Amino acid sequence: MEDSSDDAVTTERLVRPGADDVERAAEAALRPRRFDEFVGQRVVRDQLSLVLEAAVQRGRAPDHVLLSGPPGLGKTTLAMIIAAELGAPLRVTSGPAIQHAGDLAAVLSSLEEGEVLFLDEIHRLARPAAELLYVAMEDFRVDVIVGKGAGASAIPLALPPFTVVGATTRAGLLPAPLRDRFGFTGHLDFYAIDELERVLVRSAGLLGVELKADAGYEIASRSRGTPRIANRLLRRVRDWAQVRGDGRLDLAAANAALTVYEVDALGLDRLDRSVLVALCTRFGGGPVGLTTLAVAVGEEPETVETVAEPFLVREGLIGRTARGRVAMPTAWEHLGLTPPPLSGTLVF
Repeated sequence: MEDSSDDAVTTERLVRPGADDVERAAEAALRPRRFDEFVGQRVVRDQLSLVLEAAVQRGRAPDHVLLSGPPGLGKTTLAMIIAAELGAPLRVTSGPAIQHAGDLAAVLSSLEEGEVLFLDEIHRLARPAAELLYVAMEDFRVDVIVGKGAGASAIPLALPPFTVVGATTRAGLLPAPLRDRFGFTGHLDFYAIDELERVLVRSAGLLGVELKADAGYEIASRSRGTPRIANRLLRRVRDWAQVRGDGRLDLAAANAALTVYEVDALGLDRLDRSVLVALCTRFGGGPVGLTTLAVAVGEEPETVETVAEPFLVREGLIGRTARGRVAMPTAWEHLGLTPPPLSGTLVF
């Protein structure tokens, strides 16, 4: 369970892509308000801007929008920008918060014309609620059930035109009928280092601190391609510079702060390195089963698989084979170790 304080983030994983409510509040001050302030995601941004501008010119609500991609890349920010560009109010809720179809019906029936409904984690909507949403998105109506049992009847309630913006980290879990009702689907990709540098320069300006170019590059290169992580590391570097440095956010401050918080040159933290070290030194680079590897690092298998592995696999540090996890050449190089001679062919 995540701690509710921003300072407690540092006792967990500073490079985790998710955020708790308190950190989201801290992020709010750094969020772009318009498309021209939003850095990165050029293709999605341009396509979405065109969709919205056309809808405004026609004087109609735009098509429903589905945003997918890993956490921390800006899906919530884009939802807020959509509402701002349309000059419409924004209603925010999430899939886990909608437990029953009646919960969703209450939200839908209170929407104003042109309002934007943001559904975060839309893949976690309960099935009855999702089925209600199908009709509401396509026909702009909900069926209100009156009575119980054999005497129950459905009374259709017309809804004003509105726009649903759904966000998901697991688009494959969305029911096909729900996915098909989105007129625009955008997938957000990880950011390049130069894009993250621009994010950091903007954030530093909003925080009232001067970020040196070399420090910006250093922070960006350790941010796993994720703006949320970049901004989090920036705040920790600022803390170090204020308490232990001279207040300047230069390369020395960035290196010193990230050393304190155990974020290395590739953006790996303690858990990531523990997995790599165990895989290379205790099991000769593998292959080794997930459960065995988890025991070796003192974590649950699910933690290793869902928290550490995605980034390690994406960076080509470990591989998943039919026989288990294996260390890739880049892992040995990063740890400064010499890999053993190959004893056979790995089957992926």
